[in-house]
Amino acid sequence: MTETISQPARLGAPAGLPAEILHYIGGRHVPSRSGRTFANADPVSNQPYADVAAGDSEDVAAAVAAATRAFEHGPWPRMLPRDRARILHAIADAIEARDEQIAEFEAWDTGLPIAQARGQARRAAENFRFFADLMIGLGDEAFRVGESQINYTLREPIGVAGLITPWNTPFMLESWKLAPSLAAGCTVVLKPAEWTPLSASLLPAILEEAGLPEGVVNIVHGIGEEAGAALVAHPGVPLISFTGETTTGQIIMRSAADHLKGLSMELGGKSPCIVFADADLDRALDGSVFGVFSLNGERCTAGSRILVQRSIYDQFVARLAERAANVVVGPPEDPSTELGALVHPEHYERVKEYVRIGVAEGASLVAGGSRPAHLAEGNYLAATVFADVTPEMRIFQEEIFGPVVCVTPFEDESDAVRLANSTKYGLAAYVWTNDLRRGHRVAADVKSGMCWLNSHNVRDLRTPFGGIKASGLGHEGGTHSIDFYTHQRVVHVAVGDLAPPRFGARPAFRRR
Repeated sequence: MTETISQPARLGAPAGLPAEILHYIGGRHVPSRSGRTFANADPVSNQPYADVAAGDSEDVAAAVAAATRAFEHGPWPRMLPRDRARILHAIADAIEARDEQIAEFEAWDTGLPIAQARGQARRAAENFRFFADLMIGLGDEAFRVGESQINYTLREPIGVAGLITPWNTPFMLESWKLAPSLAAGCTVVLKPAEWTPLSASLLPAILEEAGLPEGVVNIVHGIGEEAGAALVAHPGVPLISFTGETTTGQIIMRSAADHLKGLSMELGGKSPCIVFADADLDRALDGSVFGVFSLNGERCTAGSRILVQRSIYDQFVARLAERAANVVVGPPEDPSTELGALVHPEHYERVKEYVRIGVAEGASLVAGGSRPAHLAEGNYLAATVFADVTPEMRIFQEEIFGPVVCVTPFEDESDAVRLANSTKYGLAAYVWTNDLRRGHRVAADVKSGMCWLNSHNVRDLRTPFGGIKASGLGHEGGTHSIDFYTHQRVVHVAVGDLAPPRFGARPAFRRR
């Protein structure tokens, strides 16, 4: 058991905050072998409230060894899919039983508004239910070749999966990777983001309550350059699933090449939101505001570049600026808050620097751009809107990952597509138009892994999730996730008179 702090760093602290967050290896809570820790602070007071075990290569090696034992000698990979599914459903039950605590921990640690954190907890439970059910109904394939041959596939878990998760919606994204890897029969080493380790500290009790065998899931906390790098480099981890920034993804790809590891990486984004003059402007405005300011703007699929047709541009910018000015910025624990505190002082300064860059580049700051007057401390930034942004500006090209949106006019369909495709990223896109033929054309022409037409970011867990260009490698979601965590082998069986060619059956021909 971990002790709880008796004096919270600030008012509004959730009950049960741990003063110490340890690794979870082989079914036991353990400190780092080096004894090192790092302090974790909340983003409102920026005062430390817990010491977190700082993992390194030794801790990762111990976790991989535990996961390897569980894979090679434990029951998990050998269970029938339905038996694994029962445990995954029990995990979902345990999450739902703790959904308020998970949401409170998440809001405290990340600065996300509590109302949005509650939604993330519910999605985490649904991830486990979805992949539990998917695996039950997912059969092997068989192919008949006339009367001569039948071919069938064998699907097997690959082994120890390395999961590296980001800080923006940590618990939900941990579940997004844990659920399919476990459903597939893999064992796991999870490395949570160092800025937001709190909600992951609830996982061990959840997994144990659900009956997950010892060693199937192991958690190593630590800095990405140490614990994360050690996990990627470990030869006993054949595949890595990573969500984070593009530059880190490039580093992971180089390291993984040494052992030819399987990679699934969802990376950065600078997603366009295209609004045509014939769109339902009220609905498009709602989608645009939600798409960039929900989750504090710290979301990979944020529609952070709004492209608006010239004939409605001035009207749309004015309405967007008004809505942004009315976005409620406040303490994460307040149910009325729509935009909370940014996750960490370092990230807060980075986002504010982009605001300064936008002003210096000549964009028109029409809303926000500074700390709200009623919030004297904490990593708060008002919802920020830049208009008249041109494609060569850094705020148009680079991922800001905060509550900052750029608005750019376009002339016609081809101009909209050109602007949408003029960054290195290709994760998501949003198109608003009442001309559905045009909507389908634009959705096909915009180079993104995902596109929503007349819709905000509503996910379907059956569909592939991932980006193209600098936004990622591979896709997860539905059977795509199971494909990543499994080998698919094929057995070819002769059932008819399938005689092979008879090389060498005739007497040797001797030249004279």
